[in-house]
Amino acid sequence: MADLQDDLHTAAEAGALDDLPLADPFPDGPDGPPLPLDDDPDAGPLERAHVLLAAHPVADGYSGLPWALRHLPWYDLEVGESAVDTDVPRLRQGHVAALFCSLHLPEGLAADRAVAATLEQLDLVRTVIAGHPEGLRLARTAGQVIDARNCGRAAVLLGPATAAALDDSLAILRVLHSLGLRVLTLTGTSWASEAGLTRFGEEVIREMNRLGVLADLSGASEETIQRVLASSKAPVLCTRSAARSLRPHPANLPDDLLTELGAAKGLCMVPLTAEQTGPSVRDVADHLDHVRAVAGPQCVGLSGTYDAGTAHPQDLADTSCYPHLVAELLRRGWTETDLALLTWGNVQRVLRTAESAARAAQQRREPSTAQIADLDA
Repeated sequence: MADLQDDLHTAAEAGALDDLPLADPFPDGPDGPPLPLDDDPDAGPLERAHVLLAAHPVADGYSGLPWALRHLPWYDLEVGESAVDTDVPRLRQGHVAALFCSLHLPEGLAADRAVAATLEQLDLVRTVIAGHPEGLRLARTAGQVIDARNCGRAAVLLGPATAAALDDSLAILRVLHSLGLRVLTLTGTSWASEAGLTRFGEEVIREMNRLGVLADLSGASEETIQRVLASSKAPVLCTRSAARSLRPHPANLPDDLLTELGAAKGLCMVPLTAEQTGPSVRDVADHLDHVRAVAGPQCVGLSGTYDAGTAHPQDLADTSCYPHLVAELLRRGWTETDLALLTWGNVQRVLRTAESAARAAQQRREPSTAQIADLDA
């Protein structure tokens, strides 16, 4: 196992790797020179997709890998693991350079086990990363995501976790953040419910902003979504949401909320699942077209939702298949600028903006000691 101090890397380490390709020529938006995608008139969409993804890889917004690995007696993600949808060879084939690892809990788990189960999953992810040092690296910041990519590894970000893991305690939120948590899903609690955010829920948002923990609103009620969009000083994510006007899944967003999400500079990460987006790669592309048109090109991303127990569209069976989706978007006339935002740039923007908002909040606020009993009595 690699030592966990390998999580952080100095500028000298990164600078010593001059023979590796540069990570992200424009992390906050593609304003650098375009790739020569059209130099070869005979190049097909799939070949062009690989060229584009080599420069602008995928930041995958949701992976269920931690829970899937819990049930395997043995695995080796660097050699390849057929029992799951995600391993290092397939991440490289699919040009996946960043991965949000879900710490969500299975339905039916006792409420008093939520904190312990989340910590167990977090520990498992860190163990998996340490055991596969040639392919994976833990990342806490946008800069560390780029550093991992420059070193030829996939950056792993921790989260989303379920809000029940806080046990209504802001102190537990801070502990989870110190262990690497970067995304929290605001559902399944008394303070983020069908009725919206309570006073304690608003305090949770303020403390998340202060720490730099992103709010995930997939599956949240419309009232909660609107209140978080109005109160959060940092961008929000919908880690598994497509367009409800195309497919009426409860986690998909109606157009009015997509519009509000776009106005708030949030990010809708469209899942690659048959249930939410449809049975074919064209169906997924339809959702991406729609979200881009309604929310804007700076507010759409990708969420593989692999190893989460869901069926995937044809040609998108595992993490190696992202080039097929990008090829479909190229056929539809997506520009390199919009594709670079979709795969990489938008996630980098959200991470950097959340980090900036956290630094500003830490100058204004001390860690909150608020109690749910006091605020929601």
